[in-house]
Amino acid sequence: MNKNSKLAKLLRFAITFVVLLLAIFLGLMLWDNYMNSAWTRDGRVRADVVMVAPDVGGLVSHVAVVDNQFVKKGELLYQIDEERFHHSLHEAQAIAQTRKAEYEMKKHKSARRLAANDEIVSAEVRDDAIYDAKIAEARYEEAMIQVETQKLNLARSSVRAPSDGWVSNLLLRKGDYVDAGEKHMALVTSGSFWIYGYFEEHKLSLINLGDAAEMKMLGTKYIVKGHVESVARGISDRDNVTDGRLLANVNPIFTWVRLAQRIPVRISIDEVPNGLTLSAGMTCSVSIFPVKSE
Repeated sequence: MNKNSKLAKLLRFAITFVVLLLAIFLGLMLWDNYMNSAWTRDGRVRADVVMVAPDVGGLVSHVAVVDNQFVKKGELLYQIDEERFHHSLHEAQAIAQTRKAEYEMKKHKSARRLAANDEIVSAEVRDDAIYDAKIAEARYEEAMIQVETQKLNLARSSVRAPSDGWVSNLLLRKGDYVDAGEKHMALVTSGSFWIYGYFEEHKLSLINLGDAAEMKMLGTKYIVKGHVESVARGISDRDNVTDGRLLANVNPIFTWVRLAQRIPVRISIDEVPNGLTLSAGMTCSVSIFPVKSE
């Protein structure tokens, strides 16, 4: 019994020792993985978003799309009432016709003055006729430019998609009044998705351009593959603000715990698994794997 008791005690000690060594080993591996590998849980899916705004103002007569609809480049998004632009175009065309008649008249008059001899028409009158014809020609050209401008305004009253993409956060309704340059619709550009991984500053030395990247989407089994495209060269410094005299405003309180800054790393997407629909704003974990040199 005494011998068996000693063996049991030795066995328990050995098991405890092995478990302790295993825990220490695993802890060191996790610490090394955390400190010396390029990964972050703070990843965001981003995309190019076009803020669609009209080039002219007016009442919205028709909205041709619905929220989250996919549209092709050049497809009608919404229509601004055209009646006012038709009137402006007709007015500009009428003015152009008047200017053209004035130009033809003064050009003909100048030709007659030039054909007359000096005894009938003086040199001064002849010069005045030439300049009058040139002025009339310039006024006619100005009127034609106004016609083209009104045609452009009429065409721009139809607001069309600047690229392929998805209509997002559509709040515009028929009857709304829009001003030129006022944003009323967002268009998420197709094929423009990328991922921003926000890495702690001490891990940037582990990241190189072209390194392979894997992104595990939050709450899913999907893994998106890509590569490092670029690293941001600057972020906002919250302590580097200025006062009214443009002097540095230094915070007198310094906390003992300083968190590492997170620097955005842009990752180009190479492969999206089947069944996964990317949306700008989705979160993911990002892991970077250095490219092995041959």
